[in-house]
This record gives sequence, structure tokens and C-alpha cells, in this order.
Amino acid sequence: MAITSTAKIRPRALVRASGGPRYAVALAVDALGTGLLRPFLLLYGVTVLRLSAPVTGVAMTAGIVVGLVCMPAVGRWLDRGARSTVVAASMLVRVLGVALLLATPAGHAWPFATAALFLGIGNQAWPAAHAALVATVAHGRERDTALAAGRALRNAGLGTGALIATACLAGGTTALQALAAVTGVAYLAAATLAWSVHLRADPAAGPAEAGAADAAPAPAPAPAPRMRALLAANVVYVFCLNVPEIALPLVLVTQLHASPVWSAAIFVANTVLVVTLQVPVTVLMSRFSRRSVLAFAGAVLTVSYLGFLAATSLGHGWGAPAVAAVSVVCTLGEIVYAGSATALVTVLAPARALGRTLARFELSTGFGLAVSPAVITALAPHGPAALWGGLAGATLLSAAAVATEKDQGRQPKASGAGPSGSAASTSGALSASS
Repeated sequence: MAITSTAKIRPRALVRASGGPRYAVALAVDALGTGLLRPFLLLYGVTVLRLSAPVTGVAMTAGIVVGLVCMPAVGRWLDRGARSTVVAASMLVRVLGVALLLATPAGHAWPFATAALFLGIGNQAWPAAHAALVATVAHGRERDTALAAGRALRNAGLGTGALIATACLAGGTTALQALAAVTGVAYLAAATLAWSVHLRADPAAGPAEAGAADAAPAPAPAPAPRMRALLAANVVYVFCLNVPEIALPLVLVTQLHASPVWSAAIFVANTVLVVTLQVPVTVLMSRFSRRSVLAFAGAVLTVSYLGFLAATSLGHGWGAPAVAAVSVVCTLGEIVYAGSATALVTVLAPARALGRTLARFELSTGFGLAVSPAVITALAPHGPAALWGGLAGATLLSAAAVATEKDQGRQPKASGAGPSGSAASTSGALSASS
């Protein structure tokens, strides 16, 4: 259903809505540091610590999965009003992970697994903490745009960090150790900047914001929404995030026998498109309800998966260029999905359960990201129809579930309350963080 008001891109207002200049710098520094190490953590374990690839991979996967266990505690912490402190903590725990990584002797798997665990906890906790902070600072569609801007900024930092790290890899193990050390310093600096914002929310200030386009208001505060269909659908939706990194390189190299250059080009194009289009597309979609936009994202992703199926049937020669062209459609679906999913959750969540609701959503995201590599690599050997047809069918069903699910527990907008119904305090007002 269309709505009449749309957001506009006003850079200064967008920075304020995203937490202020210092917080924006913290996000950029954190993303840059993450880009320096995270894409090469497996390489660090194999080349610097001399661990086998299977052992390194299992340790990294275990770190991600076990890191998800911390999410309920993160949600409860957020519901007690903490905001910038949780963001800073998610960065500080990664400092500890990097320190353990640097202290791990060669050939020792358990210290590496422990380091991966702390890195995983920080990586899992950060998205929910960031979304809660933005939901406390920004109102309505401005919040959606601020969340989109944060994602664009993070992707820019990750991409820049990865490029710097790639250029430094010629230095061998010494370069990898130096990159890890720089990453730790970046996390520490980002945590200090994030903590200095001193943003808290008053969880007892009132009910959640209700957007008229997304659901009918209820007369009294309600418990956290179940969102069963949305959470289940999100597990399938997030597969799109691993398509450029896992599915397409696998298909291009093993099935189409194309040059790895195609995979690299698609990954770079994905990053550039997300950085440049995330905010404009989110603003453009703000004239429609968030739930409708999220369902539309599923339709776009379904079309892209069917496009990959058709492109791979072209075989060697035209197959690789066709896959690259379809990847643009897939990236657009990813952009629409990312710009609507978290924003919808923040609007559905009552103020007193915002943290727990975001934590549940991030659990579904983390689970989808954890299982998608195994699912993709298991389906790929059975042919393009199994891989792309399976993804298309599951995503289409997910989009239908999102579109038909009824919103529950939505609240009337509290007059004078902050976003998500929480009164925000910034230790000297928002101007202190601007």
C-alpha cells in the first residue's frame, strides 16, 4: 500500500539521525578494521598459525554459531536502556579476539578458536546494538534512511579495508600479523568513539512508534511480536548476502570454467552498488509500506535466481557475462531487502522489547548466514536447477509469507516520545554527539 510522505536525503540531518558525527566516524573506523582482517581470517589461520584448512574453517564456523548464543543477553541489555555502551562493547570484545589471535602460538587450534569466538560475538552483537541506537535517535522514515546510510558506510569501509589488505598480502605472514594488529587498534578507537556518544534510552517512556502504513494501532502496550513468518523468511532472504561471495564464484569457476576475474568483478560491483544505491533506493521505497517493500525484495531476488538459472544454461562463453549482468538484479534485491527488513522490525517492536525483538531478528540473520554456505555448496553439485531453482522457490514462498503475515502488538505513536517510544538521553543532549 502506498503512502504519501517520503523521506528526503539531507546529509546533515542524516548524520544526526545516524547517531552524530562521532558515531559515524566510529562506524567507518570499525568497518575499515573489519575489512582488513575478516576476509583473510581463514588465510591467517592457515599461513600464520599453520593450521589445516578444515580445522581453521571449523573453528571460524563454531565462533559464528556460538556467538549467536549471546544475542538474548544483548537484547535484554538493550531493553534496560543501554545503547552506545552495547555498541562499544561489541567492538571491545573484538579487540580481545584480535589480542588472542596475535598471542596464539603456531599449531595451536584452541586459542585460535577462542579468538574466533570473541570475534564472532562482536560481529553478531553489533547489528542489533546499532539498529537499537539508530531507532532511539531517529524517527519514522528518517530512521529507515539512517539505517540504510549506516549499511552503505559499513560496506564502503569493509571494501576499502579489504582492498588495503589485498595490497599488503605480498608481505606474507608478517603482513597478516600487522593487519591483525591494525584491526585491533581500529576496534579500540571505534569503541572509544562509540562510547563517547553516551546515548541511552528510557525503556519506560512509552510504546513503540506506529507507522500508519504498516499496521493498525492498538490501544495499549503489547508483548513483543512473534513475527514467526518474518523470522523464518529472513533466514532464506539472507542467502542473497552470500550469493556474490560463495554461490557465484563456485558456479563460475567449477561449472562455467570462467576466469576468477569474473567473480572478483561481481564482488566489486556488488560493493559499489550497495554503497551508492542503498540510501537512494531506501528513500525511493519509502512511499510504500515496509512490509510490502520487503515482499517486493523477495520477488526481485526470486527473479534474479531464475535469471542465474537461465544464464548458466548458456554454458562457457556467454554464461559468465550473463551471470554478471543478472548479479546486478540480485544486488538490487539485496539493497531493497536490507533497506526494509530491519526498519520493519524496529517499527513492529514495542519500546520495552526493542532489544529482544532485534536480537531475535539478528539470530535469524546469523543462522541464515551460518547455514547458507553449507546449503549452497550442497546444492551446487546437483546442477543449476537444484541450486537456483531451490533458492527461487524458497525465496518466493518467503516473500508470500512476509506479505500475508498479520502485524501484532503495534502501538499508537506516543506524543513527544523518542523513536520506538523511548526517550533518548545523550549525556548533555543530542548536540553532544553531533
